[in-house]
Amino acid sequence: MSVLSGKTVVLGVTGGIAAYKSCEIVSRLRKAGVKVHVIMTKNACEFVTPMTFETLSNNPCVNDTFARPERWEVEHVALAKAADLFVIAPATANIIAKMAHGIADDMLSTTVLATRAPILVAPAMNTGMWENVATQENCRVLLNRGVHFVGPEGGFLACGDVGAGRMSEPVQIVAKIEEILSCGQDMAGLKVLVTAGPTREALDPVRFVTNRSSGRMGYALAESAQKRGAEVTLVSGPVNIPAPRGVKVVPVQSTDDLYNAMMALAPEQDIIVQSAAPADYKAEVIAPQKMKKQGDEKLILTLVPTQDVARAVGEMKKDGQTLIGFAAETENLHANAEKKLDRKNLDMIVANDVTRPGAGFDVDTNIASILTDDGVEDLPLMKKTELADVIFDRALKLRGK
Repeated sequence: MSVLSGKTVVLGVTGGIAAYKSCEIVSRLRKAGVKVHVIMTKNACEFVTPMTFETLSNNPCVNDTFARPERWEVEHVALAKAADLFVIAPATANIIAKMAHGIADDMLSTTVLATRAPILVAPAMNTGMWENVATQENCRVLLNRGVHFVGPEGGFLACGDVGAGRMSEPVQIVAKIEEILSCGQDMAGLKVLVTAGPTREALDPVRFVTNRSSGRMGYALAESAQKRGAEVTLVSGPVNIPAPRGVKVVPVQSTDDLYNAMMALAPEQDIIVQSAAPADYKAEVIAPQKMKKQGDEKLILTLVPTQDVARAVGEMKKDGQTLIGFAAETENLHANAEKKLDRKNLDMIVANDVTRPGAGFDVDTNIASILTDDGVEDLPLMKKTELADVIFDRALKLRGK
């Protein structure tokens, strides 16, 4: 049985030539056991008739906000509530702009504004319109709100241009729908705080002390929590990877920055995962000017301990909070991790031996052990995205979910 079977998808169709492809989307979804309701804009009806979608979906096609309904209910609200996923394909620059700015002046824009379901947008437009700064900014707004995108693709467009703007093929869109709907929302209603990446401790205006953390594990955790329905805040040191969609990012540089951010944010969180790698030491005095090389003379630096951020968070732990830490070790993996578990008042610690192939820094995989008061669980080599899901599975189990 398809993972889509029994799901409800509301499909919004706007006025673009790619509207004909949406017929195949409906057909594929129906074959997978999906209940499909189609909302068309007035302009979309110039490209494909409502009767086509009614025949394919076996449901009335909605296109008039003020039409008298077959049964007495506020239809845009009813469809907004019924959706497991709201899809707009094709999505013109116009509907993207409306969504970004909360404009609700027809049946489709009204319904999508009212829905609480995940939203997937498949853009389709002229290359110039797609590349226009206004469209790109509107897309960034929607991405930051957690809206999913598929495409557009490059190629020959109906207007004769060659470039980005062609709507993704129905098979690609349906695959994206399946990806989104197969991910449960078991963390809905939870506030999750994740830390990621290294910190940088300044020595002078040019130099700093840091470490090899890439932030990939933390970013995978933030993305996993967001996909599972959580409200996610990501406190990130300087990294070179894009932020996950729909996640609030708080950038930090030094361990003191990290400490201040965590003291402000931690009290309101349900789950806190500290996967960042803050520096353990910083310069006692930061030179106000660039330190010059003095021939063959040695440069002696005096370093002092930084704030123990994880321990500080543990000391202010509130009832109902779940605290998860990380331990990157090179020896005595379990013993060192157990000490941190107790000393930092954690509910769980994820430990890995960074000397093992596939478990070190700046790779997409990890080999971890999960330690709690109940014991140790050794995990095999897996992608960091997979490990992120395992960590949250275990966190929810600790919380009794």
